[in-house]
Amino acid sequence: MRSNAEIVVDVLERAGVRSVFGLPGAQNARFIEALYGSRIKFVLVSHEAGAGFMADVTSRLTGRIGVCLSTLGPGATNMATGVGNAYLDRVPVLALTATMGRKWKNRTVQMQIDHRRLYGPITKWSAEMTPGDVYPLLEKAIRIARSEPPGPVHLDMPEDFAEELSGETCSRFQPQVRASRDIEERALGAAETILRGTEYPLLAVGLTMNRAGATRELREVIRKHDLPVVTTLMAKGQVEESDPHFVGVLGRARRDLVNAYCARADLVIGVGYDPVEFNYEEWLRKDVPLLSIDTVPVDIDPGYSVAGELRGDIRTALRRILRLPALQPKWSSRERSAHRERLLRALTPRTKTFSPHRALISMREALPADGILVSDVGAHTHVLGQLWDTKGPVNFLVSNGWSSMGFAIPAAVAAKLARPDRVVFACVGDGGFLMSAGEINTAVRMSLPIVFVIFRDNYLSLIRVKQKRKKYHPSGVRLFETTYRSSDNFFGARVITAEDEESFRDALREGLASKMPTIIEAAVDPREYETLV
Repeated sequence: MRSNAEIVVDVLERAGVRSVFGLPGAQNARFIEALYGSRIKFVLVSHEAGAGFMADVTSRLTGRIGVCLSTLGPGATNMATGVGNAYLDRVPVLALTATMGRKWKNRTVQMQIDHRRLYGPITKWSAEMTPGDVYPLLEKAIRIARSEPPGPVHLDMPEDFAEELSGETCSRFQPQVRASRDIEERALGAAETILRGTEYPLLAVGLTMNRAGATRELREVIRKHDLPVVTTLMAKGQVEESDPHFVGVLGRARRDLVNAYCARADLVIGVGYDPVEFNYEEWLRKDVPLLSIDTVPVDIDPGYSVAGELRGDIRTALRRILRLPALQPKWSSRERSAHRERLLRALTPRTKTFSPHRALISMREALPADGILVSDVGAHTHVLGQLWDTKGPVNFLVSNGWSSMGFAIPAAVAAKLARPDRVVFACVGDGGFLMSAGEINTAVRMSLPIVFVIFRDNYLSLIRVKQKRKKYHPSGVRLFETTYRSSDNFFGARVITAEDEESFRDALREGLASKMPTIIEAAVDPREYETLV
């Protein structure tokens, strides 16, 4: 006989889980005890939102389902922010919340709320664990989380359920999802006809490509058919940004230049394009037909023209396109090169002060090619999204479907735990830092050598820029007064202040050489955001 908590741990071990992120409480203490001595490490976080972000990033980098844990009430509401991130960023996560014992259901009890109603809108499925049904319930939950489009599931774990003994055994545990459906031959034939009839085809790549396992095929399609290509923010790295076919990132800094180039297309081929990042309607002309290659039906306003859909396995579709004779698009390589140079010049204006783009260039030079950059949300994300050379898929982690400030610090912790052999940088604005600064303590406690770069400009700069464009007063956006003074230590992590490019480069070298977390406080001039964002 085992406790139900021990059975849940056995399921997670069978699923390949190696970390559970969360905070303890009276109601989940039995589950944490069951984790002790197992192959799964319980990682104590500073805030439950961080637990959700960490579970999300662990899943992105390992391919296994991420797991986060909270106690009831405020623990569950806190964790909902991180779980919502997994929902709109399409990441399979298992969110476990503890509750009072079942006899207290539907009673007025301290801290108790209906977790399933809370998590229902931000998960693919929500259920309560019941005795004798643990293996099939968890199998179903993991299968749902991994199925297209992937996302989080939520399970409530009553305190008395976790403690009860059970003779339940595992006769079968197969949480595998079905392979993507085969693409219909008729649809493939129609797509070939569409492609042959185009003169200015443009490829648009989205975040679904990160899990399609078809990066090589995508790059071969681009080269063989001489196609200009744009990506969304989360798809950065799927296409080599040094490739002369690459013409920019949609919805980021100087999007006007990228949109102007895209406006010349007479066909857009969306490959794994998920509009949760940036809707087609934001940049695609109504009269330009769309050919969608994705795992799910295309999501676009009915007033737009969908010329065809290849729905199913993306790799299969790309391989079929590779079999076609090379297309002969009329795009000018010279004009494409001129566009790339114009965009780069716009992103790197001459400045006499220490500007964000100069800091990013220094970071790119310091970070190894296979290093991981984690970005928070803010004005700097727009510049970084367009300027940063990712040098490979999933080397750049960001919250974009959910777009949550406070993502970068816990995400960087999870990235270093999942990939201890890789260098990890986090880039965060001062506003995002304030939201999740507690997780610096997690990094210190676990001796994780992460370089946390704070772009300190004293404001919520993205909102300030938007207020100025609407001729509003800059109200509610100042974070620090002129009396602010930097510290040299934060929770045991060394803090290095950089006022200029030279001191910033020195700080990066010191951070890379350290065996402990390092915080670099870069005092950047935010004025370039007004023209770039």
